[in-house]
Amino acid sequence: MNSLRSVGNWPDIRGIFFAYDLNKRNIVLADRGRGMLTTLKAVKPGLKTHKEALMVGFTEIISGRFPERRGNGLKSVARNILSNNVELLYRTGNAQLDLKKGDEQIKIIECQDFHGCYAVLKF
Repeated sequence: MNSLRSVGNWPDIRGIFFAYDLNKRNIVLADRGRGMLTTLKAVKPGLKTHKEALMVGFTEIISGRFPERRGNGLKSVARNILSNNVELLYRTGNAQLDLKKGDEQIKIIECQDFHGCYAVLKF
């Protein structure tokens, strides 16, 4: 796998992890930063669980920078996954989302706790 680090919000190492293997048709992104729940609580304080944060992140348009129209990134990812032959595994905290073409709804399960977020795309 090839990898690249850029500036991120990791507690011990600056940057994100990005790797891909075109032969295996995988892309991996990881950020050991604050995670989705902590990030989204800044603009939606009522969030209590990582599962709730994942659902909001993938279904609701929210922004802490009024009047900017931000918060569309993961919704766009979900639309592209559902309409193409791509699979996504996305984890943050103790929640995991698995999404693929043909899924009729977003399914989120509890999993082993993870500090930050990571995504695996299979194409």
